[in-house]
Amino acid sequence: MTTIGTGRIRSETESALRSFLRRRTAVFFTFFFPVIIILIFGALVQTQPTGGGLFARQPAYYVPGYLAVVVLFTPLSRVGSTVARHREGNRFEKLATTPLSRAEWLLAQTLVNVVIIGVASLIILALVVLVTGAKITFSPLLVPFIGLAVALFCGLGALLGRIADSQDGVIAASNAIALPLLFLSETFVSPSLLPSWFQPALAFSPLTYFARGVRAATTGGGDALFNLLVLAVLTVLFFAAGAASIPRTD
Repeated sequence: MTTIGTGRIRSETESALRSFLRRRTAVFFTFFFPVIIILIFGALVQTQPTGGGLFARQPAYYVPGYLAVVVLFTPLSRVGSTVARHREGNRFEKLATTPLSRAEWLLAQTLVNVVIIGVASLIILALVVLVTGAKITFSPLLVPFIGLAVALFCGLGALLGRIADSQDGVIAASNAIALPLLFLSETFVSPSLLPSWFQPALAFSPLTYFARGVRAATTGGGDALFNLLVLAVLTVLFFAAGAASIPRTD
């Protein structure tokens, strides 16, 4: 078994970052799609804490939902598409001639996503405060929550890239998974608005623990550390499964 090589990971990370920056559509949706969501829901629809309905909570309640847009969609579609593209172009066969392992390759992709989504998250948090007036605490726990969630969905994205038959198939599959998770994981839709028989199913969504933890870290209500621990365990499992699903490169 090969040991993890920092030089190999750094080289692949730099290559993956350049590849991302060359794809202007990916850059646009990573940074500007969440901005559009914030402007629609935060500035136009707005929250009505006493009015009932979908946006009946204080603005700070929806911070995890805005962050989830990039934490969820970007890794799923980007890593999944990259795996599918590499398969179609026989790139993994070429990587098999290098010392780079599957886990190292996925780790490099994950690091790029963590950096990009970390920057996007800072922009989102600033805009949420500015546009919606949300009163939140910028807790240091936000960093591991975002990093772990990105790594988790990078692993799931790798699985989708292996299972789907094309890049278009990855996009379709990632949207089919991400959209229900986004609205059924205590992000924009509070559990009280869901049928009582469905509420226990929220515990099966890894995004739920991200939402609960981020909400606890930014508002002081709830157990942030417990949710961080659960998210960390799930991240290890999903990342390992994603790495194992990638065609052999070692």
